[in-house]
Amino acid sequence: MIQSTGIRSHELFEQAKQVTPGGVHSPVRAFRAVGGEPFFVESARGPMLRDVDGREYVDYVGSWGPAILGHAHPEIVEAVRKAADRGMSYGTPHEGEVVLASKICRAIPSVEKVRFCSSGTEATMSCV
Repeated sequence: MIQSTGIRSHELFEQAKQVTPGGVHSPVRAFRAVGGEPFFVESARGPMLRDVDGREYVDYVGSWGPAILGHAHPEIVEAVRKAADRGMSYGTPHEGEVVLASKICRAIPSVEKVRFCSSGTEATMSCV
């Protein structure tokens, strides 16, 4: 049985459809294949999501990988806070890029070089 979304999620979805194609930024999030509407997340902690209607869900998706340690993990929050204190985006190279790329190359011998990209599209364009 498909559980309907709450009132606030429904209202937000209706508003989103006015300004976003399909009301979502990814076809997967539209829930059309299962005959429902998406719920809108208000917050998350650990493995739990809380929607704008106060319902809680176990997050089995984990943001498709990036949230494998859960949401708002204290060590990650602190590391992000420290990094943000040094600036968010420079538009120029940073020493941390060299350090991380070197670690990846050492950990995976078949990887000779690394390029960091913001999206799959950008990564594909770099390869072509």
